[in-house]
Amino acid sequence: MSAAVLTGAGSALPAALEQEAAWDGFFAAHYEGVRAAKRIFLGAGVRQRHAVANPLDEDLSTWGTGARMERYVQEALPLGKQAVAGALDAAGLAPGDVGLFAVATCTGYATPGLDIRLASDLGMPPGLQRLLIGHMGCYAAIPGLAAVGDFVAARSRPAVLLCCELTSLHVQPAARDLEQVVAHALFSDAAAAVVVEPGAGRGRRLAGVVARTDASTADLMTWDVTDLGFRMGLSPRVPDVLSKHVGEVVDELLKGAGLRAEDVAGWAVHPGGPRIIDVVRDELGLAEEQVAASRRVLSEHGNCSSATVLLVLQEMADVEGPVVAMAFGPGLTLYAALLLPA
Repeated sequence: MSAAVLTGAGSALPAALEQEAAWDGFFAAHYEGVRAAKRIFLGAGVRQRHAVANPLDEDLSTWGTGARMERYVQEALPLGKQAVAGALDAAGLAPGDVGLFAVATCTGYATPGLDIRLASDLGMPPGLQRLLIGHMGCYAAIPGLAAVGDFVAARSRPAVLLCCELTSLHVQPAARDLEQVVAHALFSDAAAAVVVEPGAGRGRRLAGVVARTDASTADLMTWDVTDLGFRMGLSPRVPDVLSKHVGEVVDELLKGAGLRAEDVAGWAVHPGGPRIIDVVRDELGLAEEQVAASRRVLSEHGNCSSATVLLVLQEMADVEGPVVAMAFGPGLTLYAALLLPA
C-alpha cells in the first residue's frame, strides 16, 4: 500500500469583522443586561473573525432554518471552490486527477450537496468517488483525513478533503444565556482544503490517527438543529474533560510511531477557545511558543469549526519534523493525527 501524503493546501475566508466592532455594533444590544457578557465576548481570544453574514449589516437571528440553508449553498460554493482550487494548484494537480472528494461540514446541508456541485464546477471526473462528513463538529477534519488517507493508500489515487463552515448563518435570537455569548464570541467562517497523494516524496505523511470519545460527557457540547438554525450548547466543563484524555491520546499516537513528545516539532492544536489551548499546553507540558500558531489562528480567524485545524497546519507550513494535529468536539470527542515528513 502507498503512503498517504498531504501535498497541497488552500483556504478561503469571507470578509473580516473586528471583534470589538461586532460587540459594539450588534451583540452589545443583543445581550443587553446580561452580566459578564461583554467581558466574555471581548476576552475570547478573538481579535477578528470572518462572516458571510455580517451582523452589522444584517440580522439573521430570526431567520428560519430553510432560509439559512439556502444562504449556506449560495455562500459556500465560491468559498469551497477557491479553497479546493488553491490546494490543487499547490499540489500541482488538475481536478481530473482526483479519485475521491470528501467534504466535511456541520453548518449547512443541501442535496445535491457541496461535494456534487463543486465537483461539477471544478471539472472533476464523472467517476469521482465522494464522501460527505456531516455534523461531526470541530474535530471532523481529522476523521476526514483518516478516511481520505485510507482511500489514497488503498487505491493509489489522489484525494481532496474540504472543510467548509459558515457559523455566522446560525446567530441565535437574544437570550440571557452565557453559553450563547461564548458561542457567538468564538465562532467564525472559513473553508480549508488539503490534497492527499499516494507515495509523494514531498509534504507530510499521515502516519497515524487516534480517537477517544467520552460518551459520559455527551451533554457538555451539543449542536442542535432548531427551527431557527443550529444552536450550540457549550458547557464550561469542556476543558476539564479534555484535560483527562489529551495526554493518553497523544501517548498512544506517538507510541505507535516510536516517538516521544520531545520529538514533535509542531503542535497543531484546534483553538476551540483560550482555555482549550491552555489545557493542552499544560497537560502535555508544552511551552507557550509551541501553541503560538493556534493562538494566532484563534486571534486572527476565530474558531472556524472543522476548518480551523487545517488553518493551523497551514500556519505551520514551514515547520520541519513530526507534527501532531488534534481537534475536539461533540461526544466529547478527541481526535489526533501524526504527520511525518514524506
